[in-house]
Parts: sequence; structure tokens; C-alpha cells
Amino acid sequence: MNTQELDGLVYVSLAQLMALAFKAHDLSFLARHPRGSILAGNHASRLRGRGLNFDELRRYQPGDDLRHLDWRASLRTGKPVVRTFTEERDRPALILVDQRMSMFFGSQRSFKSALAAELGALAAWMVFNAGDRVGGLVFNDQRIDSVAPLRSRKRVEALCSRIARQNQELSARNPDREDEDQLDKVLQQCLALAGHDHLICIISDFAGAGPRTLQLMRQLSAHNDVIAMQIYDPMALNLPKNGRLLVTQGQLQVELAVEQRQVHQPLGDFLSGRLKDVATLLRRSQVPLMMFSTATDAQEQLRTELGKLGGVRQ
Repeated sequence: MNTQELDGLVYVSLAQLMALAFKAHDLSFLARHPRGSILAGNHASRLRGRGLNFDELRRYQPGDDLRHLDWRASLRTGKPVVRTFTEERDRPALILVDQRMSMFFGSQRSFKSALAAELGALAAWMVFNAGDRVGGLVFNDQRIDSVAPLRSRKRVEALCSRIARQNQELSARNPDREDEDQLDKVLQQCLALAGHDHLICIISDFAGAGPRTLQLMRQLSAHNDVIAMQIYDPMALNLPKNGRLLVTQGQLQVELAVEQRQVHQPLGDFLSGRLKDVATLLRRSQVPLMMFSTATDAQEQLRTELGKLGGVRQ
């Protein structure tokens, strides 16, 4: 694949994903104030994860949290004693990036697969910049590449490398071997890897999502913080009324006259209905949902979505 094809809109390169480190420097899944977290309301209005490790017992000082009083030590010494804690660091995060053939489409600006790759890299850099461990699962229709969480720039590079590799393997000439259960298999593998207190970011169009997907996402969110980033193409919202639409799937190409009512109405109902159904399912899982259009820059949309919920550093 030559350099011109790696434009970041259809195909991405490792260098492009690594360069997103600068764009992610002022973005965070954590807000300045806990109530503004992207996950506010999901787990007691603050991001689960970095817990508190016991540090020491010391004399009570004005302003100390009364909930940290150690009653036994206080009774033993005859003076108020509090437990102090240090914040647990190095929280593991898993970034799940979808590069299935369903993602290899775009009617405006970029392909869904390229947008997902960018968001995956941005999320990885955000986690790394927060001082946490970065890992993930990158998947297409045939395989799942796993990267174990580690706080290392090399680990971010390893994850981005797998994203770029799978992205560049996408082609309209790929055989039609889609596994309808692949998304659920990825979530099942993620469930096995993430015991508890992980941050899990799922970046996908959620094609093939169903009742099992809902069950797995609820299981994941029971002991972890899960964020869903749904990728969609504007055509799902506004199908062009005139002209001809070329639809491809593997080696099959079909040209549709969208101005014809018998084509436009069913196709529009299918695309918009599918997008709505998936969004409804994700909301039923009680997992925070952000939606990203292929028509707009990844960083701009991420900044907007995080800004709505206070996740941009001031």
C-alpha cells in the first residue's frame, strides 16, 4: 500500500495514530470535578477505578473526613485518629476497536473503520496521559488481536500498530466471511480479561448487536466502567433523494437508483431504523453512549462529547 492511500480517511498509518498524542493531551475521560465525569451517574457519580490504598493512622486534624475516623484506634488512644489513604495508580484500560467489513464504508469525509482507528488511538493516548495502563482488543471478521494493559509508550505503539495493520487489511475484495457473533466473541474475551475496575472503551458500529450483546455489556459494566462509542455514517440519517448509490460487499457491487420510491423508502427505513435500534439497545445496557459521525473530525467530536459531560480539562 503506497503512502497516498494512507490518507487517514480510508486507510490509516501507524505514524498518523502515534501523532495523535498531541491532539489528546487536553482530553480526559475524567473531569476536573467528579460529577462532570463522562461516567457520572453510572457509578455513584464518579469514575470507578483508581481506588484508595490504606496509608497510615494519624491524629485527627480539622477538615479531615469524619468517615475516615478509626473508632478502635481512637478509643484505644483516647484521641481521635483517622485512617489516611493514597490514591491507587496505574489503572488498566482496554480499548476495543472494530475493523470488520461492516466498518469499511463512508459516504462523507472518512470511512467508519478509519474514524474508529483514530478514536481508538485518541482513547489510548488519553489513558496513557492519565498515568494508566493501556491495552486493548482489535478485531475484524476473522480474528481478534489482544494487547495486554501496560503503562508504556511502547504499549500504546503496539496497540496502534495492530489497529493500523487490521485497518490496512480491509478491502472491497475481501471474501464475504462475516461472523455474525464476532462482536459477542470480542466482548466475551474482554470479560475474561477484565476482572474488575477496568476502563473499557468499545469503538464500533455495533453491527450484529443483539440480546447476547446486551447481556455481555451489562456483565462488563457490573464491575468495570464501560463507554460505548457508536460509529455511524450520515447516510443512515439522511439518504440522498436523487442519483445512484453504489453498495459494495466484498466482490459484490450493486448500483441502486435511490430516487425510486421502492428503493429509497425501504433503504432509508432500514438504515435509520438499524441505527436507532442499536442505540436503543446500548442505552438499555446502561452503558454511557457517545455517537460519532464519519462526516466530522474525530478529535472535534470527542472534544464535544466529553465537553457535554465535563471531560475536557480547562
